[in-house]
Amino acid sequence: MNNQSPIEHFLKDYKTPDFKIEKIFLEFNLAAMNTRVSNTMQVLNVSNQTQMVLDGEGLQLVSVVVNKQNITDECKQNSESLTIPCIGLESFELKIVTQIEPENNTALEGLYRTSGNYCTQCEAQGFRKITYFLDRPDVLTLFTTKIIADKNENSVLLSNGNLIESGDLDNNRHYAVWEDPFKKPCYLFALVAGNLEYIQDTFHTQDGRAVDLRIYVEPKNIDKCQHAMDSLIKSMKWDETRFGLVYDLDIYMVVAVDDFNMGAMENKGLNVFNSKFVLAKPETATDVDYEGIEAVIGHEYFHNWTGNRVTCRDWFQLTLKEGLTVFRDQEFTADMLSPSVKRIDDVKRLRSNQFPEDAGPMSHPIQPQSYIEMNNFYTMTVYEKGAEVVRLYHTLLGEKGFRKGMDLYFSRHDGQAVTVEDFRNAMGDANDIDLSQLHQWYLQSGTPVLNVKTDYEFATKEFTITLSQSIPKLKDEFKPLLIPVKIALFSNEGEALSFDISSEDKANTIVKGTEVTLKLTSKTEQFRFKNVESNPVVSLLRGFSAPVILEYEQSDQDLAGLARFDSDSFNRWESMQTLALREIKHNIHLYEEGQPLTVSDTFKKAFNSVLLDVNVDKALKALALTLPDLTYIGEQYQQLNVDAIYHVQRWLKQAIATLFEQELFGLYTQLNQALTKYQYNKEDIAIRKLKKVCLDYLLLLPNQIQLGKQQFSQSQNMTDVLAALEALSHTDSREREVCLSAFYDKWKDDTLVLDKWFSLQAGSHHIHSLQHVRELVNHKDFKYTNPNRVRSVLGVFGRLNMLGFHQKEGEGYRFLAEQVIKLDNLNPQVAARIVAPFTHWQRYDSERQELMKQALKRILETENLSKDVYEIVSKSLNVS
Repeated sequence: MNNQSPIEHFLKDYKTPDFKIEKIFLEFNLAAMNTRVSNTMQVLNVSNQTQMVLDGEGLQLVSVVVNKQNITDECKQNSESLTIPCIGLESFELKIVTQIEPENNTALEGLYRTSGNYCTQCEAQGFRKITYFLDRPDVLTLFTTKIIADKNENSVLLSNGNLIESGDLDNNRHYAVWEDPFKKPCYLFALVAGNLEYIQDTFHTQDGRAVDLRIYVEPKNIDKCQHAMDSLIKSMKWDETRFGLVYDLDIYMVVAVDDFNMGAMENKGLNVFNSKFVLAKPETATDVDYEGIEAVIGHEYFHNWTGNRVTCRDWFQLTLKEGLTVFRDQEFTADMLSPSVKRIDDVKRLRSNQFPEDAGPMSHPIQPQSYIEMNNFYTMTVYEKGAEVVRLYHTLLGEKGFRKGMDLYFSRHDGQAVTVEDFRNAMGDANDIDLSQLHQWYLQSGTPVLNVKTDYEFATKEFTITLSQSIPKLKDEFKPLLIPVKIALFSNEGEALSFDISSEDKANTIVKGTEVTLKLTSKTEQFRFKNVESNPVVSLLRGFSAPVILEYEQSDQDLAGLARFDSDSFNRWESMQTLALREIKHNIHLYEEGQPLTVSDTFKKAFNSVLLDVNVDKALKALALTLPDLTYIGEQYQQLNVDAIYHVQRWLKQAIATLFEQELFGLYTQLNQALTKYQYNKEDIAIRKLKKVCLDYLLLLPNQIQLGKQQFSQSQNMTDVLAALEALSHTDSREREVCLSAFYDKWKDDTLVLDKWFSLQAGSHHIHSLQHVRELVNHKDFKYTNPNRVRSVLGVFGRLNMLGFHQKEGEGYRFLAEQVIKLDNLNPQVAARIVAPFTHWQRYDSERQELMKQALKRILETENLSKDVYEIVSKSLNVS
């Protein structure tokens, strides 16, 4: 990087704003290459400053007027700001006119034009690319927005709040004026204009108002909106019932666009969505797509209170809104579908994505203390680990206590920009409890390790459990966390054992029937259980009650027992995963020693027990029969042997398929006959999920390849079609090529479905996968300007294609580095996401380490490298 190193920002340097902007009136004259933005602000100089510095990037300044006096020549402008003299002015009207080029905005921040439609993305710091402003979340302002545009090109003109005026103008132009009655930070501003169509419904709030609901899409997609509308109505009802939160505007709008950096954005009253999280019908969307739409629609709607009405004081508080809202959308999905399956899915996602982030060079607390580029902190840590920390409050306080805390939080802070401490204080004050120790979760990076030791005295029938906590790689002094550890005790036959808590431990325990939550507050603590009739089989960390790595030497026999009889669904699954991990790790050792690989009798029996159990929930069975993924297996090692991990996992899958071919085929056949018409409900989802697991195993056997082609050809819903195509994509067979070609011919004009076609090949374990990915980026339908298409190929390849990306000679590394450099010129946010797989270079063998470092250095040496990519690459290379 040849230019000056970017500036690092620190939480400790926070200062309250020197100015308040009471009102803003924005007028947009839309044109593809020269949109004019007139910005009129009512400003209060609260600190008696002599000049006002506003944020702005890539703007062509036309004029600056203070109290109707043109002072353009007196202002100072640089690449990131505009300085305005305001000597002696306590309050004033400031009007700034700028010009921007939406058509050329490939970074998709600020105002940009895509597929003929105008769209904005202002979080975190995109508003400064629209006009000069105090672009920070603690400046809350009343927005009124006037949009003027050509009627033929822009039949729809949308912004935040309620529509208060519209009409026609000369030269075939028209206008619309939107007024948002609630103060908001500029990151929540939105504008959408174009030729869109919408579906409409009405929601009647519990306080008796009718809210107009609209989902806007391109005309070709109007038949794919109903599930999103149903999800929105469910979200509104759920938030009223669960949290007493009522929507506050006359209209709620969702707009779907193909080119979008994020999943969706909660702009007040006008949510802009990546079309992936809006559009669905059975022929084009999978069960995963349907669930994703329901969750993301819910997430953005829930932000109306946890993010909009109460917002962040500064970007270091991002988890305040995101962690809390992810927790809320997780609870929503759990209530809509299966709580146990949802919990397992969330933990799998956390372990495979966030745990590696915690262990890498970009490791940061859920409240980062510094950043170079704020966009880099929209991470799994801030979102998913942040949600787990919110869940700690819920676990400790219970549903009623948590609701009390939420109620106090809103009553205290509605209309304010606040901090994570404000949330904690509301939770503690509402329940008259000191929760200050929970703040250590916000300040310390890395995944905590929970070490457990147990002892049983037959003579006294006393059971003792010793808990110890640490964060091994923490650079600073470790400060103990408050960790709730849910446990239950079982006999060898699976009966829940009763117990008495010793008197000295009662203050640090929460007992509900035969389950107890132990509150670990020190580095090491002991808890004693009296009157335990037999040496117990211990069910630990039930429901994954804290985001930790559990270290507990439990026998294979106990794990197999818990997989059969534990009343906690999460721990039934976890026990089976632990057995599978032990099997894999044992065989990795054999692989490294050049010894034959084996399958133990214990694992065979446990797998067979789950496979044949007709009473277990089908979705839970599907999860239990699925081996740990490659990323999570890698997390078990300080130094990854890529070849051993990949080949052992694949060998074990094939061994299972061979051992249980008859049982898997029988179950597959039974499930395949169970459903005819597609329905999105938890029972049918479970059947399709378990059928996919059976098919994945069976297609590892050459004699079963036709089964995949048969399902691909005969299925009428995308879930089953894609399940077959994915399983076939890993094979080196003619059927693979035939089905991939047929899929492309049928769906080449559907952008989202074609993303799936690209994604399957990018993640394929085919022996020529790298060659295939090179061909994909040269395909006529691959577009570097479309984030979804880029993620479907380059994102999937780097994250999930262990075979292709980690080729011994380093070709995969060189290829991805080339792509990052190319992308950085177009869209730095997307480039920064694509570079992430390089950040763990230290965990590989010496040859791969050197090759990955070379790739990182090549990126770092690129001229005019963005802040987004520079921060990640420089931190990766500086790791000692």
